[in-house]
Amino acid sequence: MTGSAGVIALVLMWVGYLHRTRRITWLQRLADRLGSAFDQPGWVALPLALFLATILTALLGFIWDVSLHIGNGRDEGPLANPAHYFILAGLFFLFTAGMAAIVLPLDEKPGVAAVRITRTWYAPVGGILLAGSGLYALIGFPLDDIWHRIFGQDVTLWGPTHLMLIGGAGLSLVGVLLLEFEGRHNRPPTDRPRPWRMWLMRTFAFGGLLIGLSVFQVEYDFGVEQFRLVLQPMLIVAAATVSLVAARLTSGAGSTLVVVAFAAAVRAVVAVLVGGPIIDAPRNVFPLYLGIAVVVELLALLPLARRRILWGALAGLAAATIGLWLESLWVAAMFVDPWPAAMWPELLATAVPTGIAGGVVGAMLATVLLGEPLPRPAVRRTLMVTAVLVVAATTTSGLMIEVPRDARAEVHLSDAPAAGGRMVYADIRITPEDLVGTDPEWVQILSWQGGVGSDSPGRGLVVDQLRRVGPGHYESTKPVPVHGTWKTVLRIQDGRTYTALPIFMAADPGIGAEEVPAAETFTRPFVAEISVLQRERSFDHPAWLFGAASLVVLVCSLALITALSWGAARINDRYPHSERAGERARATVP
Repeated sequence: MTGSAGVIALVLMWVGYLHRTRRITWLQRLADRLGSAFDQPGWVALPLALFLATILTALLGFIWDVSLHIGNGRDEGPLANPAHYFILAGLFFLFTAGMAAIVLPLDEKPGVAAVRITRTWYAPVGGILLAGSGLYALIGFPLDDIWHRIFGQDVTLWGPTHLMLIGGAGLSLVGVLLLEFEGRHNRPPTDRPRPWRMWLMRTFAFGGLLIGLSVFQVEYDFGVEQFRLVLQPMLIVAAATVSLVAARLTSGAGSTLVVVAFAAAVRAVVAVLVGGPIIDAPRNVFPLYLGIAVVVELLALLPLARRRILWGALAGLAAATIGLWLESLWVAAMFVDPWPAAMWPELLATAVPTGIAGGVVGAMLATVLLGEPLPRPAVRRTLMVTAVLVVAATTTSGLMIEVPRDARAEVHLSDAPAAGGRMVYADIRITPEDLVGTDPEWVQILSWQGGVGSDSPGRGLVVDQLRRVGPGHYESTKPVPVHGTWKTVLRIQDGRTYTALPIFMAADPGIGAEEVPAAETFTRPFVAEISVLQRERSFDHPAWLFGAASLVVLVCSLALITALSWGAARINDRYPHSERAGERARATVP
């Protein structure tokens, strides 16, 4: 795969060289034609067209990949999963879109913030950030293969190298928005309004940012989250505040509704393609964000909206309280795991600071895109660093778990009528009886990796929320599979108590694991859930190696955030603020 990507890269480099030396003209003609349609320079229009086409490809591949892992389990190799080809193609051409923005400008300096490459060659900041985000995501692909060779198959979205793949693609939308800003301010002055198509594309870009930041929650969308439920509302409010606050301030009244409608439409199409008869994999749902969008729209009517950062903090606070309550109604109706009342104190303790931090970041992004001055460097750096630390702290709090000692469950299984394999009902008695309170996040049986397809129960995924009969006594409400390649486990989360035990595990010669049989009656201890759901992981390595490898990924991620912050600050500092009022008015669609 690396060799193939290298050959394609060489071909694209050759095309870029021919363009820079003026030996071909077709690339410039194509860019100019697109630029005329969107009233943008060609070095903006062509990369944006490439980006929109390819990021949707990567999104389809990503959701498909997660679904296949849930339905089938681990891959036989990096090339054995068809979804990987869509992901790789999307990320590669994401990088190509950024490089096109860098290569295309010939006879002009693309804005006062452009970065000098040679004596006569300048690159737009947004193009550099777009290419850097794509490169960061692409590096995650070979690193992911190396990671699995060292640490085994961590079948979870939140593996460090997995986060590189989705993080680079999601944050690339910031580069897109900055590139569009540079193009908008490098067109000849005109009194005529900007085409509505450009306003719509910019608003759709905010929708793309919302989608990109929301993919961190996808395990929750399938109902196979391997982390505490309190992290889901925190992630929802982080994605919503950054995207919707920036969109409302930048694009005007009603823009947040367009953003959430676009995001919902894209996610719905992908969900139907993956969970419908075409691919026939486990189904997924997604956050709606409509309640948060309405809250942001209403708050924008306040005069305080002129004080961007302060208003952003207020919008983040409202989104993390009223907005999340409205979103919880959708979650309760559509998701596998609703938010229990007992979780709300911790939910608010993590979501409120995250929402305020996200609102401040979204307001600063909007300030840049509006052409208004940011606070002085020391203040804006402090705000950005504080926002990162807040998200790190709330995430760390959400990751803290307790695995109970000397806890066990006595399980009685009764066969259910079924064709094609053994299905069972379960009667479960947990010891100690007070291990689970009356309002836990979940007490459930999860069956997954049984094989995708309409002939497989749940297309490879079955989740049964157990019915509480009495203290420590639970019954299943539907049959679950205990045959073939299925992994069927009893899972508990109640506050920080987070544990599981196997009911049935198929033998796995690839990792030397024997079958865990589903006898009619058995008693087993509760263990750390990661040892059950991710039994493919290897712990046969020095203890320091995993921490060191994770630290490398963390440093790369912080470098990407720093680069995006640098790009936004450079644009804000280099463009004269006094010249933008007229441009902003002409750029706004009534």
